[in-house]
Amino acid sequence: MKVCIAGLGAIGGLFAARLAGAGHEVSALARGATLAAVRSRGLVLTDIKRARSVHRITVADDPYELPTPELLVIALKAHALAADALALGPLIGPKTVVLPAMNGVPWWFLHGHDADGSALASVDPQGHIGATLPLKQTLGAVVHLTCHVTAPGEVRHGMGERIIIGEPLGDVSPRVEAVVALLNAAGFQAERSTDVRRAIWFKLWGNMTMNPVSALTGASSDAILDDELVRAFMAAAMAEAAAVGARIGCPIEQSAESRMDVTRQLGAFKTSMLHDAEAGRALEIDALIGAAREIGQRVGVATPHIDALLGLVRLMARSRGLVARA
Repeated sequence: MKVCIAGLGAIGGLFAARLAGAGHEVSALARGATLAAVRSRGLVLTDIKRARSVHRITVADDPYELPTPELLVIALKAHALAADALALGPLIGPKTVVLPAMNGVPWWFLHGHDADGSALASVDPQGHIGATLPLKQTLGAVVHLTCHVTAPGEVRHGMGERIIIGEPLGDVSPRVEAVVALLNAAGFQAERSTDVRRAIWFKLWGNMTMNPVSALTGASSDAILDDELVRAFMAAAMAEAAAVGARIGCPIEQSAESRMDVTRQLGAFKTSMLHDAEAGRALEIDALIGAAREIGQRVGVATPHIDALLGLVRLMARSRGLVARA
C-alpha cells in the first residue's frame, strides 16, 4: 500500500518505520533537521528490545513532491495541524483514507452529536482542518503507546502497541477493517471500534491532567501521584471531564482513583508534554485541555478545575516561549 506520514516525530517515525519494514511504499512529509537526517542516512528506529533498524523512505518538505497515498497518517501535534492543514491538501486524493494519529480531541468530535455540530474552535480556530480533511475520508484513532525522538530522524519505542480505529460516526466499515489489518501486519495491536469517540474521550480523561501537571512541575508520574494534594486536584478535574463525557455520549465507567492506580503501575515516566517542555517545543494544550473546557461550555457543565489547569499551563507556556507560532 502507498502510505504517507505527515510529521516524522515520535509517533510518525514509529508508523513510518514499522510500515516500511512491513514492505509498504512509505513516504513522509518532514522538515529541517529531520528531513536532512532521513535523506542522508534513513529513518532509525530503536524498538522495545533495543534492536536498531534503519529504513529508507521517500521524504520531502513539499507535498507536491510526494505521491498521492492510499493512506495518509497524520502524526502532527494538534497545533501544528491547525496551522499547516492546508498544506496537506495535495496529499489527499479522492480515495485517500485519512488517519489522524494524534493526541486530544479531533476537530470533528461533535459532528452529528451536538445541536451546533460545528468544529471546535479550540482545535481548529481558523477552520483549516475541516476545510482540508474531508470527514467522509477520515477515520478516528486512539494511540496507546509511548515513544520519543532521540535525535532528528531517530525514534525510540518505549512501551505499548495498542491502536484503536473507528469511523467518526460509528459502525464498522471495510476501510476500518483494512487499516486494522495493515497495522496488525506491521506489528501493532490494532483493534476496531464501533464507538471511537468514546475511546478518544476515555484517553483524554486519563491523560488531560497528568500531562499539564508534569509540564508545570517538571515531575515524573510517580512523584505527581505521590502528592496527595496534586492527586486530589487531578481527581476533581477528571470528575468534571467525566460529567462532560456523560452529556455527549461518552460516559466514563472507571473512577479517577482507579485510573491513577493504573498509571502508577506503569512506573516512573515522563509524559509527552514534559518531554516537549524540556526540549523547548510548543505544548499541545488546546486539544487536550482547551477542548474539554469548550465542550463543557457547550453542554452546560462547569469545569473550574479544568479551567484553572488550562490557565496555569497556558500562562507557563507563554512565559517560557512554548506556544505555537502562527
